[in-house]
Amino acid sequence: MDLSFLVVVVIVTALVFDFTNGFHDTANAMATSIATGALRPKIAVAISAVLNLVGAFISTEVAKTISSGLVDDTKITVPVIFGGLVGAILWNLLTWYLGLPSSSSHALFGGLIGATWIAAGSSAVHFGTVVQKVIVPAVAAPIVAGVVALLGTFLAYKITQRARQKSVEDGFRAGQIASASLVSLAHGTGDAQKTMGVITLVLITSGSLAQGSGPPVWVILSAGLAIAAITLPAAAVVGALSGRVADSGNLGVVIIALLAIVAGGGIYLASRRRPVTSDNVNKYPTTPATTAAAA
Repeated sequence: MDLSFLVVVVIVTALVFDFTNGFHDTANAMATSIATGALRPKIAVAISAVLNLVGAFISTEVAKTISSGLVDDTKITVPVIFGGLVGAILWNLLTWYLGLPSSSSHALFGGLIGATWIAAGSSAVHFGTVVQKVIVPAVAAPIVAGVVALLGTFLAYKITQRARQKSVEDGFRAGQIASASLVSLAHGTGDAQKTMGVITLVLITSGSLAQGSGPPVWVILSAGLAIAAITLPAAAVVGALSGRVADSGNLGVVIIALLAIVAGGGIYLASRRRPVTSDNVNKYPTTPATTAAAA
């Protein structure tokens, strides 16, 4: 298969990962604001999408770490990156469908590290960087967040003890909107960069960029748009490329076609669930059979 075409396939796959990351994590960012009625679902998702896009342009340091820090870019090939991406996407779809809280970042790191290890050996994985920039932050993040949340809640109760109820409600509503918006902005800053890093790594591996290069502007824009993308155009692009891949006769990349089927099936099943409102956003989904029996 022509290398340039394979690079295009892998870049599109990376953007599909970014898209699954977007619908996987947007609910996490806006769930509290929707549940309390501070924001309507459509407005919450729109705000989250815009801020995810804005966040993608704030920094590229994470992208540089992924493109040159986690694995040795001189020892891997484009198909290796493709395999890591497919593993991350399938894990994202599985955990999203089952309603399990899961880190898209860890899925991507794990897929990329595993594929590199199998293809090029353990020497191609920079384990020191993995420990320093992946494992340690993963362990520290929930602890730091828990302490900050504890102090923030304590201060909020102290400050609002003697305030009027109406003022308290308005203040908390505004605070929830602001905090959820900041989470979306941070999500775009952090998670969109992971896709930028993968695409940059693909370009370096294929010889399109020099080693140590940062992500080009078009990569930053593409990753930002993908994480805030709408389902229909993304599905159309994936479907078109899957047809090209199937016609090429290369068995290794037929996985893309299977991935498109899995993604389409997941979106179809999700569309049959009840609409999300402030009353049911935190409840377990009800199956059609259960709903019929209750009626």
